Amino acid sequence: MKAVVIRTFGNPEGLEVIDVPVPVPAPGQVRIATEAIGVGGVDAVIRRGTLAAYGIRAGHVLGSEVAGCVSAVGQGVDASWIGRSVWAFTGLSGGYAEQAVAAVDDVLPLHHGLTGTDAVALGGSGVVAHFALERARLAPGATVLVRGAAGSIGITAVQLAAKGGAGAVAVTTSSPERGTRLKELGATHVLNRSGEGDGDAPAGFDVVIDVVGGPQLPLFLDRLNSNGRYVAVGVVGGRPPADFGMRLMDAFRRSLSFATFSSDTVPGPDRQAVRSSQFADAGLGNLRTVVHEVLPLEQAALAHRKMDAGEVFGRVVLVP
Repeated sequence: MKAVVIRTFGNPEGLEVIDVPVPVPAPGQVRIATEAIGVGGVDAVIRRGTLAAYGIRAGHVLGSEVAGCVSAVGQGVDASWIGRSVWAFTGLSGGYAEQAVAAVDDVLPLHHGLTGTDAVALGGSGVVAHFALERARLAPGATVLVRGAAGSIGITAVQLAAKGGAGAVAVTTSSPERGTRLKELGATHVLNRSGEGDGDAPAGFDVVIDVVGGPQLPLFLDRLNSNGRYVAVGVVGGRPPADFGMRLMDAFRRSLSFATFSSDTVPGPDRQAVRSSQFADAGLGNLRTVVHEVLPLEQAALAHRKMDAGEVFGRVVLVP
């Protein structure tokens, strides 16, 4: 079968399509004939070599979420899964392939009229957005800033903040056109990547959800109101300065909070319950998914080039 591996870490040209053996599901796993494969920011972080400390080496198959039809089950898994259309989380690897395996506990049936393409635009990102806002203690009337809102996590966070009764939902993004699209999803103020550009936006925020990280992170810490909560959910813009915590110490008397968040720390049943609810909402049109483009699996490097260039609004999806 075809799969996309990291031949060399760094730019997208280090990705290569190769033939690999069809995976055999281990006990407790299912195998899925993929029909849609989500391309996420974490894939780009892995491709660049940022997570080498986690044991990721050359030859790694990218991809963490897929949708498709269950083609086989491992020992201990009910055979009734075979033939069902599902969404699945594959971990940090294995998704960019014609067949992928996943633990059955990380699999959800697809129904409610939700397509596989829409499912991989929401499945991973929606859970991150939900629990990040929960960790930030979002309350009605709060002012919220979503930094890096044009990706699938940000798009969902904007919608959930608006539905949660936020008093203002500001976003940072790269163009007025993207800002217009984000306003259609619930944003009330559009800022540029430096956090400027809207004189009517709140001067400070009770909650910041940050997908970007990078060298400008301290500037956004400065935008927190007293008792404000900052939750970093990604580092697609790179690591922040090593001394960024000094901003918090310098503002000691304002009682600011900074947290990182990974959905890995949420119990699996809780993740699946939220995901199932969001899938139902999306199927009913109450939560919007945004697919930027659908590309063949063989064009995974092109998908990554588009992400690196900042061209993607929503999520790119690969199909075998």
